[in-house]
Amino acid sequence: MLRLQEIHANLVDGLQEAKDQGWLGEVAAIETTMAAAAQKLVAMRDRAAQPSTVHLGMPDFRRDAGRTSAEPEH
Repeated sequence: MLRLQEIHANLVDGLQEAKDQGWLGEVAAIETTMAAAAQKLVAMRDRAAQPSTVHLGMPDFRRDAGRTSAEPEH
């Protein structure tokens, strides 16, 4: 995510230069790229905020530890 943030910051700088130079085609291209980068950052942040554990249906040994199914001997 850090690399994408760096790219976005560089695009901001490039956008300002393109506007200063009057490069209208570049302005449009950079704005489009910035919008895509911003959407990707939002998606990455949303994904990072979601729980990341996956239940695989495996036994929970912490819960089941110490339990036996055999009858105790007398």
